[in-house]
Amino acid sequence: MKVGFGLYKNSLNKDNYQFVNQIGATHIVAHLTNYFSGNNPKISSGNDNGWGICENEPIWDIELLSGLKNELEEYGLVFEAIENFNPLHWHDILLDGPKKNEQIEGLKKLLQNMGKVGIPIMGYCFSLAGVWGWQRGEFARGKAESVALIAGSRDFQEPIPDGMVWNMRYRDGEPNKYVPFTDEKEVWERLSFFLNELLSVAEENNVVLAAHPNDPPLPLLRNTGRILKNPSEYERLININKSPSNQIEMCLGSIQEMEEDGLEKYLDKFSKEDRIAYIHFRNVKGKIPNYVETFVDDGDINMVNVIKILKKNNYRGIIIPDHTPSLSCDAPWHAGMAYTVGYIKGLIKSD
Repeated sequence: MKVGFGLYKNSLNKDNYQFVNQIGATHIVAHLTNYFSGNNPKISSGNDNGWGICENEPIWDIELLSGLKNELEEYGLVFEAIENFNPLHWHDILLDGPKKNEQIEGLKKLLQNMGKVGIPIMGYCFSLAGVWGWQRGEFARGKAESVALIAGSRDFQEPIPDGMVWNMRYRDGEPNKYVPFTDEKEVWERLSFFLNELLSVAEENNVVLAAHPNDPPLPLLRNTGRILKNPSEYERLININKSPSNQIEMCLGSIQEMEEDGLEKYLDKFSKEDRIAYIHFRNVKGKIPNYVETFVDDGDINMVNVIKILKKNNYRGIIIPDHTPSLSCDAPWHAGMAYTVGYIKGLIKSD
């Protein structure tokens, strides 16, 4: 297995490439959608306007992708994956809107571009509400800043404003209009359309689609049904289409937060079946609707067992740090990430 690193769009710069190389990570998962800004990115639950407004950009083309790949290679890094589509490019696929067929063709083109450049993984999270509902605070060990979901802290069924999806605004919305109620069955049907349209193209271009679980894994969020909210639902995902390109982006923290237990069981099953494209290595305490994201060595997941399972099954993919609490120092994000990468590398090298 290999140690990777995720970088948000505004963190894709030479200083951070050098940092990643120095701490010993080798493979990059790049977020090309601009959710945040600054060199110390922090995950935010967003306000009424979500994380922000989608940049009006075309489907990521060969020139952009190959340029980034060449930049990374200058620092000894491998461009392994893109994580998340720009909501502007697939909002009507999620919402079952009139542009869904046009947008599917755009995503097919993206997969073809990735294949030509040699980027093997496209990570995605099939969700209307996106990552929403939690808050930041001094929740981790030693009052380190982290993230928590707290029941009663806000109305989890606050509707999604018109013109928004996936916690980002893709167009101006009409006042007092909202995304209509969408049940879980409808979301599964939309996911089936998405996979059955794209997987043959992905497979032809040596790209895999890697599904992230819904985070937070509540059964209903912002009046929309949630899927991949329990680990057993990944079996349903795989059964939609048995293409080898239909894979899993296994977020350990999200799965541990779920109502249903079974993290180690399904980690063993899917790593044995070669269905895991990459892993978000993070830890948590608690389950929905109350949990806290913790330091990697301080949560409910036995991370030693995780690595043992992956070694047993000869997992060859990448592991990346994710949602790391911020340390109290001049570079809180960098320090938290370096701590986690060191922990991962130590576990991998241990017997």
